[in-house]
Amino acid sequence: MMSSSDNKWKNTALVVIDMQNDFILQDGLMRVDGGQAIVPNVIKAVEVARRRGILVIWVVREHDPLGRDVELFRRHLYSGGKVGPTSKGSPGAELVDGLVIMEGDYKVVKTRFSAFFATHLNSFLKTTGINSLVVIGVQTPNCIRQTVFDAVELDYKHVTVIVDATAAASPDIHAGKHFLYL
Repeated sequence: MMSSSDNKWKNTALVVIDMQNDFILQDGLMRVDGGQAIVPNVIKAVEVARRRGILVIWVVREHDPLGRDVELFRRHLYSGGKVGPTSKGSPGAELVDGLVIMEGDYKVVKTRFSAFFATHLNSFLKTTGINSLVVIGVQTPNCIRQTVFDAVELDYKHVTVIVDATAAASPDIHAGKHFLYL
């Protein structure tokens, strides 16, 4: 139960991006090297959010198994009858162990970098009264950055990234020393 002192969090959502097996596990098809190291911090952030009554939004990539909804530069990963990264229903599309969607949480499926692009996330957040976002997950220069940029463009009051609960392919990329990693 949320106490009256915790009401300050009622307009905030924690946005957890792409914490799926294909991005996090050692044998993941799109493994982000720094992903496994942040899992404990992501778990802790979700636990703290729930204790404070902060809405938890799970943003996941799920693609058509034939790759028909994948970016052009990734279509080769779905050719030849192989299961591509984060194909709907595949083990790679599941959340990494330790992360669970609970009652009251909300799930958004995306097919591009931004959690806002071609999804209903903005509409859902606005009608729920959310005006501030805390963003965690992978991968910093792509999905995290694009979601944050879009949130700013969409006039969210506060957009915060928890740096030690986000990751990229390398520490330099995570720190922004490289602009884009594809």
